[in-house]
Amino acid sequence: MNKTIKLLSAAVLGLLAAACSSPEKMAEMAEGITIDCKPAVLEVVGGRIEAEITVKYPADYFHPRAILEVTPVIVYEGGEAKMEPFMFQGENVKDNYQVVSSDGSTVRKRISFDYIPGMEKSHLELRSKVLYKSASTDLPSQKVADGANTTYMLVSTVGRVDYKTDDYKEIVKQKAEGQILYNINSADVRDGELRSKSIKDFQAAINAIKANHRMHIVSTDVVAYASPDGEEDKNADLSYNRSRSAEQAFNKVVDRQGVHAPVNVKSVAEDWEGFQELVAQSDLEDKDLIIRVLSMYSDPAVREKEIRNLSAVYQSLASEVLPELRRARFIANVEVSNYSNEELVEMIETGIDLLDEEALLRSASLVDDNLVKLGIYRKAIEKFDSQRAHYNMAVTYINMGELGRAKNALAKVEADGDVYNAFGVIALREEDYNAAAEYFAYSDNAAGIENAAIIDIIDGEYQAAAEKLKNNNTFNSALAQLLIGNNTPASALEGDYPEAAYLRAVAAARKGQETTVKAHLVDAASDERLAARATKDIEFAQFR
Repeated sequence: MNKTIKLLSAAVLGLLAAACSSPEKMAEMAEGITIDCKPAVLEVVGGRIEAEITVKYPADYFHPRAILEVTPVIVYEGGEAKMEPFMFQGENVKDNYQVVSSDGSTVRKRISFDYIPGMEKSHLELRSKVLYKSASTDLPSQKVADGANTTYMLVSTVGRVDYKTDDYKEIVKQKAEGQILYNINSADVRDGELRSKSIKDFQAAINAIKANHRMHIVSTDVVAYASPDGEEDKNADLSYNRSRSAEQAFNKVVDRQGVHAPVNVKSVAEDWEGFQELVAQSDLEDKDLIIRVLSMYSDPAVREKEIRNLSAVYQSLASEVLPELRRARFIANVEVSNYSNEELVEMIETGIDLLDEEALLRSASLVDDNLVKLGIYRKAIEKFDSQRAHYNMAVTYINMGELGRAKNALAKVEADGDVYNAFGVIALREEDYNAAAEYFAYSDNAAGIENAAIIDIIDGEYQAAAEKLKNNNTFNSALAQLLIGNNTPASALEGDYPEAAYLRAVAAARKGQETTVKAHLVDAASDERLAARATKDIEFAQFR
């Protein structure tokens, strides 16, 4: 395809010398004009066709008292579109048009058309007439460029909208715990402590764990403490000795239960954490003051000194709080095997009321039937007023094409990046691209960025789209790269769907690979829309 139309012949050059003597000769000598169009193949960008036309009028062509009216016209299947004409005048015309000297001149003009379906198979021509006094003489129409490339319109405008994830745990970690108490400054375990309610409850919990096939004790801990009064060094020794005696006591307790998991033993010299927790739970009048002291000082000795200075309070601490910190904790670390995916699917039918919010959200993700999904989300909303279920219901409606219902569901969800993105996808599918762009601008997630690139492609901002999609391996990412001149991602685009095959064909066409083009177009032809497009697509004109 010629990139420049130059219709200047030696015979015409011989006649130009006489052209100036008669305006009619301008019509006869029109072929002496040189016309160049950039781009030579018109391209639709952002819904418009724009190009620059350069016209060279040779010396002795333009009559000094003539006016030339030039109308750019795109002729396409189904009609034609005209611009307002460009007006040029000779040197002696007293008007306000652009002057073209009889000595020759080069003029440049921008042309701009709104895209109309059908223009993908079209051409641009210039229709001119010479006006002189009361006479009007038509010049031959001159084809300037072929058109128009609409490859960007292959962009997928479905948009990406993701479900909010659940926090369902296949394995749930739990603890069973009991404790024994020590006398002040003692590491001896009193017999009665092994028969305390805390230990009996701990043993009962162990029995329940062993009886449940979903529960398994993976490890145990023995942690011994000293209360945070007295000298720190002595407390360190005391807590260590308590850990030794506590380990022996623990073995007696769990051996009766048949627990043989690994035992981790450690000591804590001064239990400031436990102290603060017990004070916060107590009814002490000045507990806020005590907690403030703990926050102000980190040195254990300073903490103890400041608290002892609260003499009235300290007596209450000594009798109510400190004895509870002279202890050793027995801990069984338990893993609970939650319902499997298969069990969740079954429970949708047989025991949905037993499922908590996370289990409901997970079970909805396991089914393909959108109506079943909606039912599960309704249950999560009914029982837990689940915001994620409201949102996921909206996503399901979007996937079903029920955009009005999707909007209603989203209206009940607190706005965040996912919600803005979902509204943007709805606007995208409704072809309200301005609204979609605004929503995506508020979305701070990966889907919103990916969808914003769709708007960039539609608007002709191909470089911006390619930047947003640089880490993606999607159809739109490959398209954006192709639109900025990088054919490789489109050539390597995976997938056996028609759109991928068509984009691979375009990439091959730009490399001149005729055999590859035809093979990919055969694959793309399973989509009737793409098959029809290929017959008119200027990307493949060289192979027809």
